[in-house]
Order: sequence, then C-alpha cells, then structure tokens
Amino acid sequence: MSIPSAENNEPVSGKAQLVAYLEAGNKPAADWRIGTEHEKFAFAWSDYRPLPYEGETGIRALLEGLAGFGWEPLREGETLIGLRKDGASVSLEPGGQLELSGAPLETIHQTCDEVHTHLAEARQVTDRLGAGLLGLGFNPKWRREDIPWMPKGRYKIMREYMPKKGTLGLDMMLRTCTVQVNLDFASEADMVKKFRVGLALQPIATALFANSPFTEGKPNGFRSFRARIWSNTDPDRSGMLPFVFEDGMGFERWVDYVLDVPMYFVYRNGTYIDASGQSFRDFMDGRLPALPGEKPTMSDWADHLTTVFPEVRLKTFLEMRGADGGPWRSLCALPAFWVGLLYDTTALDAAWDLVKDWTGEEREALRVAVATQGLQAPFRDGTVQAVALRAVEIARAGLAARKRLDRTGNDETGFVNVLQERALKGLTPADYLLDDYANKWNGDIDRLFHDCAY
Repeated sequence: MSIPSAENNEPVSGKAQLVAYLEAGNKPAADWRIGTEHEKFAFAWSDYRPLPYEGETGIRALLEGLAGFGWEPLREGETLIGLRKDGASVSLEPGGQLELSGAPLETIHQTCDEVHTHLAEARQVTDRLGAGLLGLGFNPKWRREDIPWMPKGRYKIMREYMPKKGTLGLDMMLRTCTVQVNLDFASEADMVKKFRVGLALQPIATALFANSPFTEGKPNGFRSFRARIWSNTDPDRSGMLPFVFEDGMGFERWVDYVLDVPMYFVYRNGTYIDASGQSFRDFMDGRLPALPGEKPTMSDWADHLTTVFPEVRLKTFLEMRGADGGPWRSLCALPAFWVGLLYDTTALDAAWDLVKDWTGEEREALRVAVATQGLQAPFRDGTVQAVALRAVEIARAGLAARKRLDRTGNDETGFVNVLQERALKGLTPADYLLDDYANKWNGDIDRLFHDCAY
C-alpha cells in the first residue's frame, strides 16, 4: 500500500469511468497471474530492536544494500522509500516492516523462487548491517512507542486519523506483518464468485496461518493477535463486507462502497495532502475541502482504492488479506492455497459449495473465534479444523488439475503439504511458538528471534 500509484492524470468524469477501471481487470484464464506480497520485521541483532530509518544499521541502509542487486530506487522527495525491478517492488511499511510485492507470475514454483531470491538477497545485506528479518504476524517484543515511524507523508496522515476510528489502528500500522496473494478474474461473475469464496474462507486462512501469539514478550491469549487488531482498526474500511453476498454485487456495487469510505489523502507533486475523513464523492463534484474546486484524476482513484482494508480487496485483481506473516514455507503456501481454490473451475465450484449456506453471522463469528482459538475454533457441529481440512483438500485438487510442473516434473501440490499437516494436527504456527516459549525457550522471548529469523 505504500508506493504511490503510477501517474494517470486522466480526469474522472463520473462513476461509470470508475467501474470501467475495475472491469479492465477481466482477463482470459490463460493470462491469469499470481502476485505474492509478504512483510517482515527488520531488527538489529545487538538488541532485537526494530530498525530506525537512519543509521548504519537502518532501513535506508537496508534499501540501499538491496539496490545493489539491480533494483531501481523509488523516492518521495529526497527520501528513499522503496525499490522496483521487473514488475516487483520493495516498499516500506509504517514501522519499518519490509514488504516484497512480487511480480505477476504464472506458477507457484516461480513465486517460491522469487521469495527465495528476495530473502537470499536481503540476508546478504542484513548480515553486513548486523540486522535480521523476522516473519511473524505481530511484533513479539516491543511496545508501540518503541517502534520508529518511517518518514513517509501518507503515514503521518494515517497516524493522526487512525485513533479517531479505533483503538488498535496504530498497532496495525506499526506492529503487524502479513502475507497475501493477488489473483485475477475472467469476468464480473467470476470476480463475484471468487470474492465470495475468498471472504468466506478468509477466517480459515487466518487459522491456518495464525502466527502472532505474543505481545511485549508474553503470550497474549490469541493465536492471531493480528486478526484481533483488524477487528478494531477502522470499521469504515475493514471487515467481512456482508454486501458482497447480496444480490446485485458487482463492479458498480464495489465502487459505491469505496466511494463511501472516507479519504486519507490526495497525492500531488510528490506531496501527500491531508484529506482525512473527507468524501471522494465531494471530490468528484469539485467540493473537496482539501482541494477546493479541483476534481480527481484516475491516479487519485487508484490511490483511494489502496486505503480500503477489508479481508478481501478488489482493484483490477482480488487481494486475499487474512493471513499472518510467517516462516518461509508459509510464504509459498499462502498463494498455493488460494490459487488451488480459485484458479480451477471444479475447485472453485467445490469451494463455493462448502461455504454457500454460511450466514453473515457465522462468517463474522468465525473471524472473531479463529483469532483466539485458531483451528480449534467451534463451527456448527465441529471445529474449524474440519473445514480447513476440506479447504486444503479442494486446494490440492485444484493445484493438481493445473498441471504446472517445475524443472524436475513436480506439480504445485507440494506447496500445501505444510497446510495439510497443520490441519491434520489442528495446530497453528502460533501453537508451536507457544510450546517453544513455555519449554525450549523457558519464557525468554529473545530466543524467538534466533529460532525464527529468515
């Protein structure tokens, strides 16, 4: 979310143009791609503290080191804020979390190679700096006030606005990390079906990837504290979106929703202008208080789309957003899970059959319950564990049907083995961390950095 959209100065003439922007995402199945994003915490080995922006062991030095692998620097004014290469980007989250937004790729094999290359490059740089990278859903040790803010204009605006809407928005910004995947659709009907399946099964993904059981060095009572944080960040722009399951859902209905989400900013000439709480509809009428008399461009619309944070987000593709950051295998398993469910027609039909009679109340209750109980959360006459097993089974079948082979003849099904293991045992990554904390680490959270760093 942290790199400005490519500049498009075409004026917005009306809602139909915004709908057409989304419709342009329709693609034949042969052109569907996989874009994986993952965030990780950067810390200093000397004291495990989050890296500041400046300094020899700092985020800027980390970005400069990565640039040596052929990445093009991206700047906000004179400030280095990210990198770009071959359709991928490295960006800087509010608390110094480092995010790779991967290139649109054809297979999970390619995605996993991309992850491996990125982490290997990052490891070379962090080793020189005396730093490390950690895959977890929530910072396990440090308080909110211990986290340095990154020098980016949009984060200053969000920092001031977030506490007006919820109590945990600043924790979301500073202390969480995720892994997500961006996927394509063929048509409006295909988008709607994938959106509904994605939203319904997002709590199942949250449980399978739950990996944030510590706050400030102690167990916090959650399997995914990150999921809990999102439930109290900003109700205007997050959540399970019941309207997606209603008749009439489509590109226009999504546009209406986004138009009613309060704005954060307008980006002009390299500067973020505070428009927090103001209306994009007023902007379209030339009545935005932040820019009186001015009307939006398509770049403004693209930027505004990045400021809505539901469990599934629609742009010109769909983003699956419910999983905690985690170990290397999770970074490959997350895209494999969703590709298996959504990119094969038979698998998508089976996934829809699994969830189509779930009520809005059940979907919301699942979202709440898995944050605390993970795969042992109750659902109907059983637990989430049984649903997760069925979902992974469907995903595996979908991946097998794709028949995308690597150089040695392996298909993509191996990437969900770790999820099948979790579902069979009913144990999340957080459960293993909690066991290590109580036993192997003897209550010393610093041991986590050594055992879990990439």
